[in-house]
Amino acid sequence: MESDTYKTIKSASQGIYKEKGSRFLAFAFPVSDQEEIKPIIDKIRKEHHEARHHCFAYMIGHDRTIWRINDDGEPSGTAGRPILGQINSFELTNILIVVSRYFGGTLLGVSGLINAYRSSALNSIENAELIERTLQDYYEIIYPYDAMNIVMKVLKEENIGQADQLFDLECRIRVNFRASAKEKNLNRLSRIEGLKYRFLETH
Repeated sequence: MESDTYKTIKSASQGIYKEKGSRFLAFAFPVSDQEEIKPIIDKIRKEHHEARHHCFAYMIGHDRTIWRINDDGEPSGTAGRPILGQINSFELTNILIVVSRYFGGTLLGVSGLINAYRSSALNSIENAELIERTLQDYYEIIYPYDAMNIVMKVLKEENIGQADQLFDLECRIRVNFRASAKEKNLNRLSRIEGLKYRFLETH
């Protein structure tokens, strides 16, 4: 059975690596979709405008299938790939790591660059709090007011999360539960007379 847990970082963290006058500042961020990536990178470029390169790698999705690397002008394969390598080493996802390089005047060579980007990315991960998250399915359930008591009983017994409640003649609640419990929970809810449900998202 496919796992419904994944590892990520709890909050933003930083790392640093110095080599022959060059400084490699690494910034790790928890992210949940690709729309978040560009604004973060743009902000770092602005804040560290004197840095010569801003290389990055990210991994998104509980199944770790969405990823990208960028060398930002460094020799191909010397920056983005080593950063991604550290993300993979810790089996992390929903994470972006940007490394800004301040050039120190001495060329490091291919192996030196790979080591520097890898080491700074590693430092940012080591300085982060790693957490395991549970994949959640989100649904909207719609049911007649008369069914309120039995709906609430099921939600409580199955430890189903609730949000955005609207109670009227027709009631609506946004609910969430572990992806692995989907079949069991939907089966119980669907047995309630007059209840309909609509899938919203998984994350």
